[in-house]
Amino acid sequence: MTKADLVARIAEETAIPKKSAALALDALVKVIHEVLKSGDKIRISDLGTFSVVKRKARKGVNPRTGKPIKIPATSAPKFSAAKALKDSVKKDSGKK
Repeated sequence: MTKADLVARIAEETAIPKKSAALALDALVKVIHEVLKSGDKIRISDLGTFSVVKRKARKGVNPRTGKPIKIPATSAPKFSAAKALKDSVKKDSGKK
């Protein structure tokens, strides 16, 4: 599913124009970016939790040269699915 498909589906489900659905989706994505950038979490019941994990610096190996390299510490976004989402996927996983 693409963003355009998602916007169309949101517009259909909520009976609002596609333009309004697109604005709402863009606003949601923007808010998620801002909240995660500040280091906070977002919990959406029945969907899941968006958070930031901090990864420690570590040693790695360059696959081309085989030489050891240092991988710097970084932060990365993380999504943990809610139980309701996991259950809905389990129940529907046999259907295709």
